[in-house]
Amino acid sequence: MSPPLHAVAAAFARNFAERGELGASLSVWQDGVELLSLHRGARVREEVDTWNADTLVPVWSASKGPASLAFLLLLHDAGLTFDTAVRRVWPELRADVTFAQMLSHQAGLCALDARPSVFDHAAVAAALASQMPAWEPGTAHGYHPRTFGYLLEECTRRIAGRSLGEVLRERVTGPLDADFWIGLPISENHRVARLYPGKLKDMSGTDEAEFYRAFSRRDSLSRRAFTSPDGLHAIADMNQPAAWSAGLAAIGGVGSARGLAKIYALLAAGGIWQGRPLIPRAVLHQISQPLIQGNDRVLLLPTRFSAGCMMDPLPATGPKLRSHFGPSPRAYGHPGAGGSLAFADPDTGIAFAYVMNQMEQGVLPNAKSLDLVAAVYASLAI
Repeated sequence: MSPPLHAVAAAFARNFAERGELGASLSVWQDGVELLSLHRGARVREEVDTWNADTLVPVWSASKGPASLAFLLLLHDAGLTFDTAVRRVWPELRADVTFAQMLSHQAGLCALDARPSVFDHAAVAAALASQMPAWEPGTAHGYHPRTFGYLLEECTRRIAGRSLGEVLRERVTGPLDADFWIGLPISENHRVARLYPGKLKDMSGTDEAEFYRAFSRRDSLSRRAFTSPDGLHAIADMNQPAAWSAGLAAIGGVGSARGLAKIYALLAAGGIWQGRPLIPRAVLHQISQPLIQGNDRVLLLPTRFSAGCMMDPLPATGPKLRSHFGPSPRAYGHPGAGGSLAFADPDTGIAFAYVMNQMEQGVLPNAKSLDLVAAVYASLAI
């Protein structure tokens, strides 16, 4: 570890000493080279010092970045443009939506009237096909926490005749030798850490206060979005092998910090890995350029999205409204429920991933990861 990064290690240790972290990993890259890899703690509460650099953990919505990259590569290979209507590959879809709108949470299909099981892809796809959008696609946006993955998965199966997880493995994580899966093989189950729920806390006075007020109402769009489709609502549910192997593109990714960071390191390095171009420039442009910004109808706060990734929202003038992805306005990535965070910063070549198993309440990144992000940039004087 280079001397400037000792401050990052100190912040990592503070998460355990002061914030109740149980097990966690951090991986930081720049220009395709890993600068820092930290790991500490236990995969299971009853154990001691069992978490290592190769430990895998479910990362919830941090799955959306890798899933979106795989889908964009599929669209590129199939010659389908951003402006193509999704109905071209999915004629039964009631909503008149383009791929760009679908990828940037503008489709209005964030919540379902029907209650299919999260494990029944065919039933969820049928429910999405018949669903009346919550708004006219393209006129507003709202985070699709769960249905996002089924939209991508159904289109992938219709275009390629295989799963999105298979596309991700073939085009991205296989060539990178990255420990990250959407659809974890049974052979890797023994490496997965157990998730633990965090304590409920008072969210009033936070950026998420309005969201949690809405979430407390069963009929709110926010509540309906986070419970569509049915199942896998409890933290304990995500400790089941069936959840890891199901290939749920929006919430079911399982990986290590290094595996997740490698994906973003590839993006931060311009799509080139060890001298080999893996990501076409057109795809790199799509995943890194903002498509929508404004008040989010589900999260009920300002959000900004590229094709499948979050970006910090920008005001008309002045600094960013939030700095979850470092200081650069062009940085992009995705948090996961409970505290995981991963992103790429094309301005500096930095890629970052933090994963852990002691979750905390919140849909946005928390201090455990954000203090590490701040320490990385301060240490490197960026």
